Amino acid sequence: MARLTQNDKDRIEGLDSLGYTSREISEIVLGRGSRKSTVNDHLAKVEGEVSSYEVREDYNHTQVGPTSSVDNSRILNISDMHIPYHHPDLLAFLQHLKDKYNPTRIICLGDELDKHALSYHDSDPDLPSAGDELKASIPIIKQISEMFPVMDVLESNHGSLVWRKAKTHGIPRHYLKSYNDVLGVDDNWKWHFDMTIKLPDGSLCYYHHGKSKDVLKLTQQMAMSAVQGHFHEDFKIHYWGNPTGLYWGLQSGCLIDDDSYAYAYNNVNIKRPVVGTSLIIDSHPVLEPMVLSGDGRWRGY
Repeated sequence: MARLTQNDKDRIEGLDSLGYTSREISEIVLGRGSRKSTVNDHLAKVEGEVSSYEVREDYNHTQVGPTSSVDNSRILNISDMHIPYHHPDLLAFLQHLKDKYNPTRIICLGDELDKHALSYHDSDPDLPSAGDELKASIPIIKQISEMFPVMDVLESNHGSLVWRKAKTHGIPRHYLKSYNDVLGVDDNWKWHFDMTIKLPDGSLCYYHHGKSKDVLKLTQQMAMSAVQGHFHEDFKIHYWGNPTGLYWGLQSGCLIDDDSYAYAYNNVNIKRPVVGTSLIIDSHPVLEPMVLSGDGRWRGY
């Protein structure tokens, strides 16, 4: 198998997102279409990272709405923030949504922190260290926790990097602080690998950080409506139906600062991240884009 450089990996992922076949990508990046298996192996590994997060024993794996008193009538889904490389208007935008919708439940779709310096991929030497990233992130998390003191948070490829790295290097869980302790939040922030909740109309809805590139496929596989993050360039609601009812898949965009060096890998893509997030209001999915002006700042409506 050909050894891939980080640049090769970035180009492969970028071309794949544009719809090129593995043979075409192999010819462009590796110079030989016969190496398409190398491309397929890398893409399979990337796809696997989306759903192979280690689940800690103290986390809630799946929660079904009827077993709790949680009010699911107005759910605010907070898309991938990637703090400290979040959009500069993140806090103002979240406060706007809180004021506009008065949400009864908050669910973070994962990647609450970016942890660029801890990535398994090469990190940019011009960006902060892991310690400096955390120092910059904690004040933002504090403001979000004051805004939303009760929150469900999904495990994710970036958000769970500390635990993933610890496992890779053989560090037992007993040596690790809980994420609540690290972030300075109390037990009202709860982490889940995935969630299944019951909406007010009686239908079920599945939550995962990003189990499938195609949210339509995910909702059909789960046989219920579904919400996910992870795929920054996708911001959509996809409906489908069968004899048993009408279902939808909700892909929630992201809340990142696309100009940050942390996202330089994405420059090979024509598609750009869609900055925004989503809600479920009275059992119906809603998209809320953060409409930006020419300078990349939120317009405020």
